[in-house]
This record gives sequence, C-alpha cells and structure tokens, in this order.
Amino acid sequence: MLTIKEIDHTIHLALVEDAHDMDITTNFLILPSSISEAYIVSKEPGILCGIDIVKRLFKKLDKNMHFKTSFKDGDALKPCDKVLEIKGKTRAILTGERTALNFLSYLSGVATNTNNYVKAVKPYKAQILSTRKTTPGLRNFDKYAVRCGGGINHRKNLKEMILIKDNHREIYHGNILLAEAILKFQKSHNEPICVEVDTLAEFKQVLPTQPTIILLDNMSCSQMKQAVRIRDKFNKYKLPLLEASGGVTLKTIRKIAQTGVDRISIGALTHTHKALNLSMEVVR
Repeated sequence: MLTIKEIDHTIHLALVEDAHDMDITTNFLILPSSISEAYIVSKEPGILCGIDIVKRLFKKLDKNMHFKTSFKDGDALKPCDKVLEIKGKTRAILTGERTALNFLSYLSGVATNTNNYVKAVKPYKAQILSTRKTTPGLRNFDKYAVRCGGGINHRKNLKEMILIKDNHREIYHGNILLAEAILKFQKSHNEPICVEVDTLAEFKQVLPTQPTIILLDNMSCSQMKQAVRIRDKFNKYKLPLLEASGGVTLKTIRKIAQTGVDRISIGALTHTHKALNLSMEVVR
C-alpha cells in the first residue's frame, strides 16, 4: 500500500509545481470567506483509483473540507457517476481542482488499462503483472493503480529480486551459461531468482536449476506452449513459474494466456495508457 508519508510528499510536490499559494485568478475573484460545493463526475466508464489521494490533497488546502462519496478505489465507474462531492472554501476547491483531477484521471487511467488486460485473459489462469516501466518518482502510485485494476506487481525495485537479463549475460564474461549464473546466485543469495530466456534451448538449459521464475522473452505462442509442456513434464508441481514478456498487447494477450503460462508482464500497463476522463463541476 501507499504510505501517508509518500502520499503527502507527492501531493506537496504537485501543489508546489502548480504554485498553489499564488493563484492570482482565484485570489482576485473569490473572497477568502466564500464557501462552495462541487463534485467530480466521470465522463466515461473505467476503474477508479486515487480518491483518497484527492481527499488528502483538498484537506491540505482546507482542513475543514467535507466529502461525500459511495465509491472506493477499484470500483467500476459509469458515465455521469458522481465520484466525489466536496464542500469547503471556494478558493481551495478552485486552486486544487486541476491537481486533484490530474491525480485521479492519471491513476484511474492506469487502473482501467490494467483491468482491460485482466478481463481479456479470463478464464485462463495467467496473472497480469506490471513492470518497472513507470513514471519516474511515481512508481509506487503506478503500481498501486495496477493493483486497483486487478493486476499484480513485479519487483518494486532492483533489490527485491534477482533478474538475469540478456544484457547481464552479454557483459558478464561475454557468454556465461545461464545455468552457471543461477547456481552462483543460489549459493550466495536468498532472494527470488528470475531468469530471462529467448529460445527453447536456453529454457532447457535453465530448467534443471529451478529458478523461481523463467521469463519467456518475445517467444511465439508455439514456443511458449512447448515450454509449458516441458516444464509440466519436468516438475509435477508446475515449477518454476513461467512468465511471458515482450510486446504484449490487448490483441495478443488472450492467445498468450491460452498457452498455459502462469504470468504475463506488460510494460504498457503503466507506460501506454489513456487518462480517464473526469471533470469537476462547481454547484452555485
């Protein structure tokens, strides 16, 4: 979960970026004592994410701000749903409007995008995973939005898992055997080990070492089916986990899930998505 500390820190940066304490238009037109009501409304269907962040943001601008909602993060929205009703200082509502909508639209967009992939693989078992292809400084927010959309998170950062990729192999003594690299880590580390393979030959070389996850990078569906069959024959417990990766889209994901892989990691969950269309209306 997101911590209060990191939420407050990110809200602070966003408000400072928008010069919230120097809103010349609002401060010129609106009296400090003015009180208003407003609501945030959805303009299209999607998955909600960020509502508590928005509440906390407005509380920073007006500690007495009041809220009313029947929605929580992860809920499905329909067009014209009143996501959040707000009552408080007019200046705070107008000054915080864009920053609040930026958070809510952005995070709900990630959650909605993720949910589209989650629905696309049903009824197959494959889990949908985010990657580290996130917005710098907002990784925890991106990964939280993925969870709200029904996905799960791959490693949060470089220290959480050993992930041996092609570039590691290329640089480390040029052509180190994958199995050798895995055995080295198993002797000296307790962290989960994921190893990327590009071919079935590499897959067969790695399988006997039993890493936690074998990542099938840019393989065809036929190759992935073969990898699943080989793994299942080798280990009756269906381990290690097999993860498909590389260029996954909504058009291709169902066929990938049909191969029997356990996981599908998709960078597009967080780096290629559309913000959800939400707006704020002030009630006079």
